[in-house]
Amino acid sequence: MADLDSELRQAVSESEANADGVVKDPIPEAAARGRTSIGLLIALLVGVGALLVLVFSSADDAAIYSVTVDKVVAEKESLAGRNLRVEGDLVKGTLRHRVEPCEYRFTMSRGGQELAVRYGECVIPDTFRDVPDMDVQVTAEGQLTSGGYLEATHIMAKCPSKYEMRQKQARGEAAPHADLLQPAAAGVPPLDTGAPR
Repeated sequence: MADLDSELRQAVSESEANADGVVKDPIPEAAARGRTSIGLLIALLVGVGALLVLVFSSADDAAIYSVTVDKVVAEKESLAGRNLRVEGDLVKGTLRHRVEPCEYRFTMSRGGQELAVRYGECVIPDTFRDVPDMDVQVTAEGQLTSGGYLEATHIMAKCPSKYEMRQKQARGEAAPHADLLQPAAAGVPPLDTGAPR
């Protein structure tokens, strides 16, 4: 044990001799660490702020306003050019199709108001049919143009439920979508463009 004590005393005296009497000031090291921490905090806050500005500035362009036909007609000026999801019912007899260039046109109604829709695609949902004895609920996404119609980019049609189908069958009515084996444009009248064919 005596050896251990003497070795410890010798190590302490060597350590003091190597320091040459110079005592380090602990405050500059702490201040340097504090400045580094503040700098990192400021950089982090600037990065988060920039990210928030980016998100909120692009959110208005990407937002889709879900409205019904009657609200679109009532607020045409304020909704023009915005991305809309419009809900309504297909007005019977208005679904038209043009082959070249591919386009579907129809009219939606809700609350006593009507809105013309143009859909510039060749494929429509199988459930989107102009069926005489059935109301077809339609949701169209797109932008309201200055011409007063909706330029749709996506169309969804609500398919009747199994319960509704059983009720129709019990009343002796035909299933509204029994002709699904036909192409979607079959039975859809051509679009009258006014140009000679």
